[in-house]
Amino acid sequence: MGKLDGKVALVTGGSRGIGRAVAKALAGAGAKVAINFQGNKEAAEKVLEEINALGAEGLVIQADVSDYQACEDMIKRAIEEYGKIDILVNNAGITRDNLLARMKKEEWEQVIDINLNGVYNCTRAVVRPLLKQKSGGKIINISSVAGVQGNNGQANYAAAKGGVIAFTKSVAKELGSRGINVNAVAPGMIESEMTEELTPEIKEESIKRISLGRFGKPEEVAQAVLFLAESGDYITGQVIGVDGGISI
Repeated sequence: MGKLDGKVALVTGGSRGIGRAVAKALAGAGAKVAINFQGNKEAAEKVLEEINALGAEGLVIQADVSDYQACEDMIKRAIEEYGKIDILVNNAGITRDNLLARMKKEEWEQVIDINLNGVYNCTRAVVRPLLKQKSGGKIINISSVAGVQGNNGQANYAAAKGGVIAFTKSVAKELGSRGINVNAVAPGMIESEMTEELTPEIKEESIKRISLGRFGKPEEVAQAVLFLAESGDYITGQVIGVDGGISI
């Protein structure tokens, strides 16, 4: 018996990277998992196969999290399938890195739309069902160390992820009396498609700043999310850094 048996989770951006690892971790603990994706249906269905192989249930739902109506429809679809939602993991995110002097308006807006507005859209869409259920719930937002301390060439990304932290704390204050916990996880340099594109020089320089001397794995971020989902009943409004010490 897993600690999340009988629970239903929705993971945005669940087809790859941290989202994929989170979906699998929650499923491994017994949750039924709705895997959101925007464009890569094949990747999302592969995650579903991996979840099924764990003996867990799941489904894939296509939605652009920057579209509020699409988020409402996604929440409705998950509830139609499983009757409720207990856990929302706001993970969907993109980067459009550039120095501010060169950053195009579209690069700013695209990142804010997905990384910050997407968190609002999905959280706003799930709040009413959570309140109606009267059984509490967990909302876990994936922020970033960049949202804590900023980063060169990522003014858009850092602003969005910093906004996610402020949003997390505010919503935690609003929903705590209803037994709904709202927390954020702030990963550092994690092995991903994004870090694979870094030059060897940048990777080496980054590792020098990490106390543990290596990049993290998506599964290590997923373990923090799983802890909050399973055991974080008296934790709310917090930001848990999973960054190997880069923020020290």
